[in-house]
Amino acid sequence: MATETATETAAETATETAAETATGTGRRSGLGESVPRPDGTLKVTGEFAYSSDLWLEGMLWGATLRSPHPSAWIRSIDVGPALAMPGVFAVLTHEDVPGEKFYGLELRDQPVLAVDQVRYQGEPVAIVAADHPETARRAAAAIVVRYEEREAVTDPRRAAFDPSCPAVHPGGNLVRHQPVRVGGTFAAEVVVTGEYEVGMQDQAFLGPESGLAVPAEDGGVDLFVATQWLHVDQGQVAPCLGLPKEKVRLALAGVGGAFGAREDLSMQVHASMLALRTGRPVKMVYGREESFFGHVHRHPARMRYEHGATADGRLVYVKAEILLDGGAYCSSTPAVVGNAASLGVGPYEVGNVWIDAYGVYTNNPPCGAMRGFGAVQACYAYESQMDRLAAACGLSPVEIRMRNAVSQGSRLATGQVIDSPAPLADMLAELATMPLPAGPSAGGGPDLRLLPGGVAQTTHGEGVRRGVGYGVGIKNICFSEGFDDYSTARVRVELAGDEPHVLVHTAAAEVGQGLVTVQAQIARTELGIARVTVAPADTAVGSAGSSSASRQSYVTGGAVKTACEAVRARLDALRAAHPELSLEEGLKRFGPVEETREYRHRPTFPMDPVTGQGNSHTQLALCVHRAVVDVDVELGLVKVVELAAVQDVGKILNPLALDGQIHGGSAQGLGLALMEEIQVRDGRVLNPSFTDYLIPTILDMPPMRLSVLENADPHAPYGLRGAGEPPTLSSTPAVAAAVRAATGLDLPRVPIRPEDIALTPAPA
Repeated sequence: MATETATETAAETATETAAETATGTGRRSGLGESVPRPDGTLKVTGEFAYSSDLWLEGMLWGATLRSPHPSAWIRSIDVGPALAMPGVFAVLTHEDVPGEKFYGLELRDQPVLAVDQVRYQGEPVAIVAADHPETARRAAAAIVVRYEEREAVTDPRRAAFDPSCPAVHPGGNLVRHQPVRVGGTFAAEVVVTGEYEVGMQDQAFLGPESGLAVPAEDGGVDLFVATQWLHVDQGQVAPCLGLPKEKVRLALAGVGGAFGAREDLSMQVHASMLALRTGRPVKMVYGREESFFGHVHRHPARMRYEHGATADGRLVYVKAEILLDGGAYCSSTPAVVGNAASLGVGPYEVGNVWIDAYGVYTNNPPCGAMRGFGAVQACYAYESQMDRLAAACGLSPVEIRMRNAVSQGSRLATGQVIDSPAPLADMLAELATMPLPAGPSAGGGPDLRLLPGGVAQTTHGEGVRRGVGYGVGIKNICFSEGFDDYSTARVRVELAGDEPHVLVHTAAAEVGQGLVTVQAQIARTELGIARVTVAPADTAVGSAGSSSASRQSYVTGGAVKTACEAVRARLDALRAAHPELSLEEGLKRFGPVEETREYRHRPTFPMDPVTGQGNSHTQLALCVHRAVVDVDVELGLVKVVELAAVQDVGKILNPLALDGQIHGGSAQGLGLALMEEIQVRDGRVLNPSFTDYLIPTILDMPPMRLSVLENADPHAPYGLRGAGEPPTLSSTPAVAAAVRAATGLDLPRVPIRPEDIALTPAPA
């Protein structure tokens, strides 16, 4: 069977050769080096095979019919017109689901195909397989569905607190309420309050949902898919197909970005159902508009905060209400609520805390994981509050943060002690001493490319004001609250020709973060063997967990390290027993050496449901940002002039890849601050395209100054800290604070729109 899959391409390019190692340039080496990514050149040249490039002889194309309504009863479905079209091989509804009709990450509340009702615009109702993608799309459009619209629940506050509000699900609209209660003193010399909003951000990955399902001779299915978590996909897909797990085999196809949105299922069950029904391979690829309906988004948030402090700016108490709109289905809302609650006061020492964090169902688009995962929303609010508190106490934004900064030995609001380095005050001090960029008119007249509006010539400098702002964020790394968080690695040393060769096999998803490179670096470091191949990720090896929560370097890195250590121990024993043999001779005589190991971080525990207390996190990471912006206060246009960041990563594994993570996280935080929002009105998405949903381009991203610290975490492999998410937290409030500084406006909501600046009267 002829096939070229993205996983095969990735496997070929993950091989590192001894010749490349011997160049003496530092390439193809171990930890601490900027080892080039094996997929980098292919992605830059357009040769990399993504999941949307999958192809098999004789395959069919799948398409999905989705609901146009955010809330409605389904009264009838007529698939006859679609089945009558030439080239259509199957049309399936919920009645054709062979196994369980519901799935979900944390709660199985989401139907494979809508059963008797739809709960959000874009919910899948029927699926089609045809011999051409356009035929499949036309057939899906020909299906006749009779809906009875009903009131849509779109206000999360009403969903949470109004007893007369309709229930989106039979159990009500509350997904999780997590309180945090510490102390009892809620009076202070200086009190500042604020209400804040965070809009619905999209992960906006460039590679839309796609994959290929191939029916197998044993009655099962082989699924090649872009995902973040192969085994949790398998655990949801198999029951829906009515198959045992071993008959649902998943392999990772080329992933064009993820950022949390690929944790949930999209087309996996649908393509598999169509393949099993038709007996033919079925490929599904979403278009851009469908992608906006086909995955979860960042939870929009409404937050009320009150900070009390002494006259000299020492925090006395924090009170907060954090309301997260989870949309129509649960997804990872409970975990997002837990993060928002546990990190809701930020990296600050405060003895009295009263937090209530809620996640609710509505008929808005489903929301789930996105880079930062609940901590982003809270960070924007508590950092905005710290700026208000600084002004009220007559202190600088840096000084107020330094006076209240956590350090090693501090307690979080949950009572958890920070038991590894947390040099936040030092990080802030370093950030504050970094040089500021020159003004726009330095060296002569203004360069229009550097002004708000750019070469559109909206301004020549008149009406432009500069602002500087700061942001601090704290993010949990790895899964929390007692989740059995582990990864599995299989490492094999064998001869390839006359040379020793290492094969590393995990199910960890490479979603663009450089994990394939890091696994090879670890193996090369631990075993001292130059030639390393990282096998394609699939379910033929034990679970590696999700590529999320900044956890893969920690957990899968730990698994690869542990498996390599076990292999090395056996090789050392072989050398001790046969000192006359070289490694090559030993492998030739006694055969390959292979070990499989699981790695778990130290245990975590659920938050107490009443007080929120508990050691719920395994590791915490800090990042601080300074943003410099120029704002045209008359037109509301913003130009981010520079971002500076200081981040503690524990141990640098790959400097260049790390810089990329910090730049990328900062870009997404900038996007949330100034431009990225899914516009939802009455439950309907108004801008499902990259024409109308704006993301930062290279012209929007400023130069960055980075300082990366290495204060090792003694509990983590190599002392590392996950690095991908923290920059997303602190960049958003830093940019927003800089815009406030330039305009003098309150600006309590992100993204900040031009009309928020230009049409809001400046304070007297």
